[in-house]
Amino acid sequence: MRTPLVAGNWKMNPPTLDEAITLAEQVCDAAAAIPGVTTVICPPTIWLADVARAVAGTGVAIGAQTMHFEESGAFTGETSPLTLAGLASFVILGHSERRQYDGETDEGVGRKVASAVAHGLRPIAAVGERADERRAGSTSAVVDRQLRAALGGLERLAGTGLVVAYEPVWAIGTGDAATAEDAQEVASQIRAILREVDAGAADDIVIQYGGSVTAENAAELFAQPDVDGALVGGASLKPEAFAAILHAAGAA
Repeated sequence: MRTPLVAGNWKMNPPTLDEAITLAEQVCDAAAAIPGVTTVICPPTIWLADVARAVAGTGVAIGAQTMHFEESGAFTGETSPLTLAGLASFVILGHSERRQYDGETDEGVGRKVASAVAHGLRPIAAVGERADERRAGSTSAVVDRQLRAALGGLERLAGTGLVVAYEPVWAIGTGDAATAEDAQEVASQIRAILREVDAGAADDIVIQYGGSVTAENAAELFAQPDVDGALVGGASLKPEAFAAILHAAGAA
């Protein structure tokens, strides 16, 4: 049995440390009442250390929103995996916003995933198609390409702690989530690719759905056999909504 995993991607929010600590404490209160679900919060990098201290001992895990694949060097504005290893357990890699606005490539995501694993971090590798790719019927091809590249630097899946997040770009922040059936179709494809890479470990890998996940649609999404949780954006900034998503994961 895979443990449901719900991660809140706070993106560039909240603007102050006090608000970040308050939000983290509210998430901890909600998560404490829901055993059997791995809860992760991913604050902005500048708040990582303080939020990590605030949630220490609560069972809520900390994730970073990105990282560089190199341990050190002349990479202005980047964060080393050595730095994150003392603060976070998870790291989101290949999010569509990073691909779109920061020029991340499939190859670069693969290097980051391999680096995260090498440094004891659990990568949440995000894949998903744009609206134009969906209209062109290319969803399967895009997911296949992105996922195989993300896994390209791994010799095996067992013991990596890998999480795969299917995030259709057209659904992120739009309020237009994929249907549960569509999410399951892609999650099933992802599971099949994972079996090709490491048949013995593929069924242990958590696959999340992300893209306008809400308290209203979470239960239906989590009822799908290959959807094991969610990578939550906007709703993760609303404690009551995020708590409801956690409850849905626990019930599933």
